[in-house]
Amino acid sequence: MPLVKKDGLPEKAREIIDQLKFHFNCQYDEKDSIGKRYRRQDAIGTPYCVTVDHDTLNDGCVTLRFRDTMEQERVKIEDLNGIIEDKVSIASLLKKLQ
Repeated sequence: MPLVKKDGLPEKAREIIDQLKFHFNCQYDEKDSIGKRYRRQDAIGTPYCVTVDHDTLNDGCVTLRFRDTMEQERVKIEDLNGIIEDKVSIASLLKKLQ
């Protein structure tokens, strides 16, 4: 989700979603404020939200928000796929249970 609908943020968000959509079920959202978008995604059960902000264009990092804890962390775009895969992969879950 881009933080705002201008300044190149939607384009960067689309670029990121294009990378992730082959690995995960992704949804793009830029309507309403970021808080309302988080709540809407929480309501439909989206476990992780990725937010692109102005700093993303400078440092190559996005904010990853966790639905269950509402915690947020800055992660590098190139690490995003691996981080999400580790969280949702059944193989990762089984490895943690051993």
